[in-house]
Order: sequence, then structure tokens, then C-alpha cells
Amino acid sequence: MEEVTNFRGEVSPNPLHSPVDDQVTALIAHVGERVRKARQVKGIPRRVLSEMSGVSPRYLAQLEAGVCNISIGLLLRVAIALDHPIEQLLGEEDPWTSDSLRVADLYRIANADVRRKALEILNPEPENAKADRICLIGLRGAGKSTLGARMGAELGVPFVELNREIEEQSGMNISEIMELYGADGYRRLENQALNRIISTYDNIVLAVAGGVVGNPETYNTLLEKFHSIWIKATPQDHMERVQGQGDLRPTAGNPEAMEHLKSLLTSRSPLYARADVVLETTGKPVEVSTRELSALVRSNGFLA
Repeated sequence: MEEVTNFRGEVSPNPLHSPVDDQVTALIAHVGERVRKARQVKGIPRRVLSEMSGVSPRYLAQLEAGVCNISIGLLLRVAIALDHPIEQLLGEEDPWTSDSLRVADLYRIANADVRRKALEILNPEPENAKADRICLIGLRGAGKSTLGARMGAELGVPFVELNREIEEQSGMNISEIMELYGADGYRRLENQALNRIISTYDNIVLAVAGGVVGNPETYNTLLEKFHSIWIKATPQDHMERVQGQGDLRPTAGNPEAMEHLKSLLTSRSPLYARADVVLETTGKPVEVSTRELSALVRSNGFLA
């Protein structure tokens, strides 16, 4: 325990010191060692890392020595500059000797096909886990609702929008839910609604909100229990479709709306790419996309 010296020169335990302080000190030393080793493994001098991360050489030296309080923001900059997951700087497993972290790194950089095969090996799906359920994912304005309703009618399969299910069960619209319960509350309702649909339907076409990929628990359930299709389009097509439906909210008072949309699509694309298949709809009439979607479902055996 940390000690203090009083005005008489007597040494005694610091009454303000707690076991949590020891844990904090240990964590700071642990992170510093991880940063130092990551930098050395990659052969990056501290001066160069400072230039790459925008973090001062003095702070880096203190960080590696385990003698400074860690700013999460600055630590993230260092992790990005090292191309090293920040969670591996904090976790207990040694990233240079841990097989599980090595597998996680390989999975992170793998393409969608390799990821799918790895999951099939590591977590084999129970027979008929996806049944005849189909889910359309993608950014707002992709055409999920339009295509889903058309395909459902053509194939004789019920079509459901997850947000409508949430509203029906809660008795509120989505904006009211967000206002009252916030994003966390909405995500809980979203997960509950999805599980209700899974227990109710073995045969369905479901359209989900574009942000479902931000809820790992719900998105993983969706990928496990549905044949998933990413309805893909360019940012320009997304914007034009939303505005074509009379919804001017994306651009109202926001001159940088298109840049925001591009950034959102870029950040979400790796998550959307986890879908089983992709349907590119850019520049295509809805009739053409509907035919291609139905053909995609049949050719992949998504419906019995």
C-alpha cells in the first residue's frame, strides 16, 4: 500500500489509497509494456511513432514507462498508428503468443467469404437454423422495403419491417422511442422484436434498419437465423431514393449531408459485407432489381 510521511517524519499508510489504485497502477504499467513491445515488434522508432500518431515523444516515453495517466483518446491514436487493436493493449492475453488473438486478427482482415467459412467451421449451424427466413440489410434508401414487399408478394412469403414490428409492440413510433428511451432502449426493443419474429416465422422476408449492424448481439442473431442479403447502392442513389420518397430530412439544413452519408456507408460496409450475398441496385429500375433479387434467392436455395 502507498505510504505517506507526516510533519513529524513518521511513515504511515495513505488513508486515501485503495485496492483500486493498485489496479490502476498495474493497468498503466501493463499498457505501457504492450505499447513498447508492439512498437519494437514493428520496428518503429519512438520518434517516428510520435509523428505518425500525433502524440508527443515525451508522452510516449512516459506511456511506455508506465508512469503517466492514460488518455483513451491518445491511446487510440497510438493504436491506430501501430495498426494494433486497442483492445489488445488492454487485455490480459499476450497478442504475440495467444492463438485466439491471432485468429481474431486474421478474421479481422479476411474477406467476407473467408469469414463465413471460418464461422462455419468454428460454429456449425444447427440444421435448418435459418429455415426459409430472408433478411434484407443495407443503408437507408437502399430499397429494402420496396424490394422486400415486391419479392414477398411474388414468392408468396410474408413481408415484415422490423421497425414496424417494434412500433406495433411498443405502441410508439420510432422517434418517440428514441426520445423516451434513447438508442440503448431502442436497441433492446429491436432485439426483442427480432427474437419474436424468429419464434413466430419459419418463412418470411424481413427488412431491417440500416443501423442494426451497430448492435452486435442483434446482428449476429440475424446472420445466424436468416439468409441475409445486402441491398447495395452508391451514396448518390441512396440520397436520391430517400428524397424521391418525399423525405427531405437528410439534406434539410445540412449542406454536408452527402459527405456524412458517404462516411456512414464506408464505415458500415465491412459489416454489411458479412451478409450471405450482395445485390447491387445502383442505377437499376425497381422492376429489374426485384427480378434479380428473386433470382438470387432461388439460385442460392434460400427458400425450400
